[in-house]
Amino acid sequence: MHRIAHFGSAVLLILGLEQAATAAPAPDHIPYRWNNVVVGGGGFAPNLVFSTVEKGLAYLRTDMGGAYRWDLPARRWVPLQDMLSDGSAMGVESIAADPRDPDVVYLAAGMYARDSAAILRSSDRGRSWAVTLVPFKMGGNEDGRGLGERLAIDPNRTSTLLFGSRHDGLQRSDDSGRTWHKVARFPWSGLGPPEPRKTHAGVSFVLFDAASGRPGAGSNSIFVAVADAGSNHLYRSGDGGRSWLAVADGPPSNLLPVKGALAPDGMLYLDYAIGIGPNDIAGGAVWKLDTRSGHWTDITPARGADAEGGYMGLSLDPTHPGRLAVSTVDRWRHGDTVWLSDDRGGHWISLRERSRRDVSASPFLRFGRGEAEFGHWISGLAFDPFDGATLAYTTGATLYRTADALKSSLTWRPWVAGVEQTAIIALSSPTGGAPLISGFGDIGGFVHRQLDRSPTIQLTDPPLTNTDTIDFAGRSPNLLVRSGWLRAERQDVSLAWSSDGGERWIGLKAPPISVNRKRPERIDTNGDAPIAVSADGSTFVVSGPAALVTSDRGGHWWMPPGLPRDALVVADKIDPQSFTAVDLAGNALFESHDGARSFARLAAAGLPAEVSARQWRNRETPSPLLASPGTAGERWLLASGRLYRSDDFGRSFTQASPESMEIARFGLGKAAPGARSPALFAFGKTHGLSAIWRSTDGGKIWQRVNDDAHQWGLRIRVVTGDPRIFGRVYLGTDGRGIIYGDPASVPPLR
Repeated sequence: MHRIAHFGSAVLLILGLEQAATAAPAPDHIPYRWNNVVVGGGGFAPNLVFSTVEKGLAYLRTDMGGAYRWDLPARRWVPLQDMLSDGSAMGVESIAADPRDPDVVYLAAGMYARDSAAILRSSDRGRSWAVTLVPFKMGGNEDGRGLGERLAIDPNRTSTLLFGSRHDGLQRSDDSGRTWHKVARFPWSGLGPPEPRKTHAGVSFVLFDAASGRPGAGSNSIFVAVADAGSNHLYRSGDGGRSWLAVADGPPSNLLPVKGALAPDGMLYLDYAIGIGPNDIAGGAVWKLDTRSGHWTDITPARGADAEGGYMGLSLDPTHPGRLAVSTVDRWRHGDTVWLSDDRGGHWISLRERSRRDVSASPFLRFGRGEAEFGHWISGLAFDPFDGATLAYTTGATLYRTADALKSSLTWRPWVAGVEQTAIIALSSPTGGAPLISGFGDIGGFVHRQLDRSPTIQLTDPPLTNTDTIDFAGRSPNLLVRSGWLRAERQDVSLAWSSDGGERWIGLKAPPISVNRKRPERIDTNGDAPIAVSADGSTFVVSGPAALVTSDRGGHWWMPPGLPRDALVVADKIDPQSFTAVDLAGNALFESHDGARSFARLAAAGLPAEVSARQWRNRETPSPLLASPGTAGERWLLASGRLYRSDDFGRSFTQASPESMEIARFGLGKAAPGARSPALFAFGKTHGLSAIWRSTDGGKIWQRVNDDAHQWGLRIRVVTGDPRIFGRVYLGTDGRGIIYGDPASVPPLR
């Protein structure tokens, strides 16, 4: 449920989560219940913001999975943007919690400079949003996303907001974010549009001095920092933003201010970095400025041989004046840490050496090692403003919290219940064993034996950073194969197989081969080698510039004749001798009935002349060709946005989806009771509506299964059904982890 409201030239979309969730479904809608498959964190959360007016209220922003609110009674994080259909909004550039009203919160949202950008405001803690599209672009998933906060609310007149943009100077609103205008007299107007694949930091943070004004009249003193190259980086206004002056003196100009915090005594603390991160920060420092005298002091914790990387996290403890914490970033040799001072930066202690991590709630954080690391990319750091013993920090993989910040030894635990912020590349739901095997970006993937608990089996041996393809043997589903790539200069193993449902894996290496009379080389060392397994688990087929086949677990290999370069091979799930290949460049299909020893071209009657409009573009694009898990010879092909079905091993096809529907991703699930065709699930568009759809009659009738409250930015990378549970569908998102849905009529998972 939504309504459109007009305010001058701005158009605002009012989204109501509770209304959307309870509205009567349309006739073509099947009510579904949606949940995350639990992993617990997994991605980069650039910052954490506590409310200063209500104990136990906090917000978390992620770079591509939206924002979350900590629900203290439920003791879990609540995703706040699942109702949005604009994927760009899931990249949160900044967040601001109202310093007077705990119900009011603002988001600055925009994934990249090329995408749409908006200011979102809520008066009910993010249950619903008013969205104002803005012309100044953002970079919620660009370099510099750990800076901030760029969005700030005047504590003395909360209808006034300032936003520090990356490319267009300082922006101001005096009507609670409904309309915005550029602050004309602010000295830094911006560097303009960024170059391709580059970005600007622009204004890195905005701070109002609450002591400089009175309620209703606004604050007079405002500090704004700029993290782009230049001779001046810090500016101050003493008249509420009408005029500005550069703050004199301070650190060398190659140090860029990335975070700031203003203490009640007028001391301004600043983190500096050489670079905007999260990678490639070459140095840094911590300084403080006495805003009343103008005196600067270098209070950098690590010096000399210990000086490495920069500083990004910064927080003051309101319950203990003079107590502050800063965090390092890109301190790769020594390991990142949090530094704590009780005397305004005069002396520091490192918390890393006196800390332990209890990651039993998210065991993947060990990454195959005995103990989880302290963390990297630590850009968010915050004391609980009501309890100085509670300190939290964000990393590139999780959010940690401790209640021991006043003790000499600390135990940190993942603070991620409800947070799923990962990019999913591959999903496989086998006909036996664990209900789901996943391939993730950055953290490999998992065997999900239970969907409501963080998995204990991570795909770490061999250690592939990304898992791009997963396949199972249809008649022996504990036999699994996978492929991926490792973030390293040279990759030696990118393929693996398991005979016990994914608990243990054995690496597999393809031999060097000569393609087009070139020097022999391996085709599987860059991650671009999807792998398939025969129905009985005896034969592995690796696709690439040439297909390679082994029937003895890599002891011997052969190249089957009859296949063109770069054909993608799929195994039948019932017949161990049957394989089908699609040549997207040549618009052709091929079949083998001799265990992939040879292939022959198919006439493939019934397909359009051009079948490669939805090409298998790269290693992270799901296969457009799938074999039915329950019927020998049944193939489903996504071609030119339409779905086609074959029941004769690909010799002939019939169109299974209507002309009015354009499909981007699809998957197969268990057939409905009494139905012959598998349940079809698709992410696509029909009559202007992009949604998740289901068909139980072979594609004649499609019904929507998600609703307006569950859209996840429409960032859907992979779709698959469950071959054992009718109606269940798994969605691999780009930022919100794995979502699974069951018909609302089915009892919830216990």
